[in-house]
Amino acid sequence: MQNLSGKKALITGASRGIGRAAALALAAEGVHLGLTATSEKSLEGITRELEEKEAVFAAVAADVASEEEASSAVKSLEEELGTFDIVINNAGVGTRGDFMDIPSEEWQRVFQTNVMGIVHITQAALPGMIEKNKGDIINISSMSGLKGTKGSSAYSASKFAVIGMSESLMQEVRQHNIRVSVLTPSLVETEMTRDGMERRPDKFTQPEDLAEFMTSQLKLEQRTFVKTAALWGTNPF
Repeated sequence: MQNLSGKKALITGASRGIGRAAALALAAEGVHLGLTATSEKSLEGITRELEEKEAVFAAVAADVASEEEASSAVKSLEEELGTFDIVINNAGVGTRGDFMDIPSEEWQRVFQTNVMGIVHITQAALPGMIEKNKGDIINISSMSGLKGTKGSSAYSASKFAVIGMSESLMQEVRQHNIRVSVLTPSLVETEMTRDGMERRPDKFTQPEDLAEFMTSQLKLEQRTFVKTAALWGTNPF
């Protein structure tokens, strides 16, 4: 298996949930981290945790929905850390509502973050990976990207798009030894999904579970990779 120590990973949506768990898991492997989240305040918690662990990292506030902010963030992080070996596109927003009740502006907000956010970050970081002729990109989709459900039309459509984009990109960059994976977890217990529910780590998949899985797949020898993976809670009901 590959040693991850000294590799450089860019993680979006790093302030909480899956992004935070991935940052802590990779830091434990000696990975140097470039982190983004929507505000400097939101990054305070994870940066404090990483400082306590004496991890090597840099953090920049950026809204990945903005091409200018995403590009600027990647450039700033690369100047401090170097070009990236790993990109984890985790930033995302959710929305629910009947199809006729979701305004156009909300559709645009969801797609601009969940889809174009991945485009903006990946287009900014990919040239450095191509130059290295090696790398990993992990895009976080959802089980909603595999099956639409009542009230999830906008969110589900965005996550379906992530899968199609990831599969197409995977075919393009394989010639550069760059692996593109997409994860489609069922409900992961985070602040975004909990929405007043009692915390049930015995029932629902936890962010740390995804972080452990991603760390393991990144350690696979470069000759092989996990194309897609669906992680489900064992007994959430």
